[in-house]
Amino acid sequence: MSDYQSPNDLSLAKDLAKLAPQEAQAFMGLKNTAERSDGAIPAKYRELISIGVALTTQCAYCIDAHTKNAADAGATREEIAEVVFIAAALRAGAAVGHGLLALRLFDQAAAR
Repeated sequence: MSDYQSPNDLSLAKDLAKLAPQEAQAFMGLKNTAERSDGAIPAKYRELISIGVALTTQCAYCIDAHTKNAADAGATREEIAEVVFIAAALRAGAAVGHGLLALRLFDQAAAR
């Protein structure tokens, strides 16, 4: 299935919101708070953080939107590249951290 995730899917956003209006309103409130321009963190940094999170959660729509927003906020290609590798390092670090958990759980199971 080559069109599993498509930018055209975004046209269904209004339908999704109408089907679950209370949840959609809560989500939009959180989204708007995270993307506000009057916070202590400047817009460019908010967008770079958002890209890093989007890369780790693997949300193509978020990567698309926040990369465009970051460009509009003055981010550079170099900043985007650094965010990519910061996100990769943290994601790899999380795998190591969970690996420690797996090792402990194995030791507990083996001791039974």
